[in-house]
Amino acid sequence: MLTVKHELNAKGQQYHICCSEGDVGRYVLLPGDPFRTDLIAQRFDNPVLVAHNREHKTWTGYLDGVKVSVTSTGMGCPSTAIALEELIHCGADTFIRIGTAGRLCEQSQDPAIQGIIITGSVRDEGTTRHYMPIEYPAIANRHIVGALADAAEKHGFNYVEGLAQCKDAFYGQIDPDGLPNGAVLKQRWECWKEGNVMASEMETAALFVISSIRGCRAGAVMSFQSMEQTITIAVDALREMIRKDQNK
Repeated sequence: MLTVKHELNAKGQQYHICCSEGDVGRYVLLPGDPFRTDLIAQRFDNPVLVAHNREHKTWTGYLDGVKVSVTSTGMGCPSTAIALEELIHCGADTFIRIGTAGRLCEQSQDPAIQGIIITGSVRDEGTTRHYMPIEYPAIANRHIVGALADAAEKHGFNYVEGLAQCKDAFYGQIDPDGLPNGAVLKQRWECWKEGNVMASEMETAALFVISSIRGCRAGAVMSFQSMEQTITIAVDALREMIRKDQNK
């Protein structure tokens, strides 16, 4: 069993998210943008702003009488890993990443496809290598994947299940020719396309790897078009997870 150390601030709170046990629910939505937490919190009953420090902003409220939260991770795996670790220290164990992603393989270019429910991530980033060797998979919890798929279908949204590339350098995708390592990046990009990787984003590898080794559950739904859709899908998926947990 791993011994997990907590880094606390002067108030005894988690150092970066500035929350303590009891401040957040077991179930947490994870957008990247702190301003999006305000929008998501409106879907909760009785939302309360708990903390806002750096890129991490947290609201807590209720869905169907159960405490839930939303915390922004910031951009990229390093800040996502920090937020996730500290939320776990506060008692959270079920996470859904919501946001937008870029289309990647040929199938994903179909304009009828509105987004992706991510089943696993290509660990094309550096943070998770500090946790586990690269052979360790970054996969979503199958129950959350199922709940997200059910929610998307219920609302008539065309979201497909598939893999995402998780990267560190946004401009490595946007402007590889402007980088000394651009030729390598373009070669790898073609590999992901040929391997039917559906989307490119920057957080899910950390989410999946850390959740797996900490014994938690995680999933992700990313839109190619509308943030509102991902919020709707994720909130309904949380409701389904809550119902299933209560019926165990």
